[in-house]
Amino acid sequence: MKTSERWAVCGPHHVWKAPPLGAPEGAAQVDRDIVEAAQRGDREAYADLIRVRGDRLYAIAQRILRDVHRTEDAVQDALVIAWRDLPALRDPDRFDAWLGRILVRTCIAEASRHRRRLVVDIQALPFDIPVASDDFLSVGDRDQLERGFRRLPPEQRALLVLRHYAGFEPAEIAELLGVPAGTARSRLHHAHRAMRAALEADARSTALGGLSA
Repeated sequence: MKTSERWAVCGPHHVWKAPPLGAPEGAAQVDRDIVEAAQRGDREAYADLIRVRGDRLYAIAQRILRDVHRTEDAVQDALVIAWRDLPALRDPDRFDAWLGRILVRTCIAEASRHRRRLVVDIQALPFDIPVASDDFLSVGDRDQLERGFRRLPPEQRALLVLRHYAGFEPAEIAELLGVPAGTARSRLHHAHRAMRAALEADARSTALGGLSA
């Protein structure tokens, strides 16, 4: 089965359910206290919040941006913005969704700033949205998936990462992005279609290259 066909079959259904973006289960009340302390300007409380979430934030940003240096810049920007705007957060219980929204926006902004750059980081990042869970994918399949993913605009990359790596349901993505649930579902649908189209375009390009060789 071709890679694009595998995506068409597996994409919307095979979701890797990763741990939630926020703190461990059962820590909600403790988190609220820490968030409120951070809102009052307690830097150590803010550091505690980020320490719990730091690896997760970095992993999501890395999979959206596919570039180590840009990932570091985006995460740093997101944390600076979050610290600056934290006093305005009305509901401390929504800290994780609020922080996730900031992260996704900074990733999209970072990707958009560098979209026309010709030089890319040579360090490869694992392409681990749905079809990569298939142990029978060849190296060529994985390369094709990576090329297809890079063809997508950053907004669509973010949606696919949130759905298939972070494991968020469409309603959770809607909350995270601050859009209606129907809008999130529609954007996800278009992102899946775009990914399939990107894979098919790459397959055609590869085939033509082979014929001309």
